[in-house]
Amino acid sequence: MRYEKPPFTFEAQADKLLGEGLLAGRGALIERLRVTNYFRFCAYVHHFRQPDGFCKPGTTLEQVWRLYTFDHRLRMLCLDAIESIEVHVRTQLAYHFAHAHGPFAYLTESNLPGFDSQRDDFRNWEKKIRTQVQRSRDPKGREEFVVSYFQEYGDSHDILPVWMMVELLDFGGTLSFYRGVAVDIRKTVAAAIGQPEEVILSWLIALNIVRNRCAHHARLWNWKSGSPAWAPNSRKFPQWHKPLLPQRSLGFLLLVFRHWMGRINPGSGWPARIESLFASFPEIPLSDMGLPQDWRNHPVWKTASS
Repeated sequence: MRYEKPPFTFEAQADKLLGEGLLAGRGALIERLRVTNYFRFCAYVHHFRQPDGFCKPGTTLEQVWRLYTFDHRLRMLCLDAIESIEVHVRTQLAYHFAHAHGPFAYLTESNLPGFDSQRDDFRNWEKKIRTQVQRSRDPKGREEFVVSYFQEYGDSHDILPVWMMVELLDFGGTLSFYRGVAVDIRKTVAAAIGQPEEVILSWLIALNIVRNRCAHHARLWNWKSGSPAWAPNSRKFPQWHKPLLPQRSLGFLLLVFRHWMGRINPGSGWPARIESLFASFPEIPLSDMGLPQDWRNHPVWKTASS
């Protein structure tokens, strides 16, 4: 079936929403739609719709916009935590890999046994690293530390030492590096976070997805991850199971952020900012995020280094 719907003017978009029961001044709604794509805006209106497609009686533009604002602020706080986590993992990987193999061994395939040869993981890794290094030497993507390094050592080296290389990695590259290194290095990195290495891998995969959603300003608050972040073993880590939150939910990921930030930056104030955000928007349904009403009393949330 072909898609035949024509584009609507901002005025027509507003009239459609008003006709579906949204309570708003027409002019104010048009101005919102001028700066917020209709399709994006409707993702938040959807929360207020009835099964027949019309808005629940009394649904206002202000209510929809408060949900939109809450989601925006939540993304910013998640990105803040992801930055700290990403830098921490890069640091740990570079340190332990360098001490195990030397500064330039990250492009030696035997040192990355976690890569799948059937999928050409190593070849893709090498290509990505060399592309990022080259980009950082070009005028448009120039990184001064890279240019300075090659000016001094370029006659002997065509790659960076690992502690410089990791500064060029995005979150996906950091995840790839963690996947690729030997299990003993993964275990050492994971030990700094107080979790098994396979649990940390699942967390990094989930956080990479969250990071990409946040970077593209996608709806987050009631989203379910396609790749669950695993809960650690209930016998060794019973606090994660009191109760066990849905592992694809944002609520569970907030516990992951809380635990990780408690390990690496306990004085950040990040949990307090999350609590303040939720307190400012008491009308946001917690169940849509996989959170119980008393989520602040969850033992993982209450303990900085649980």
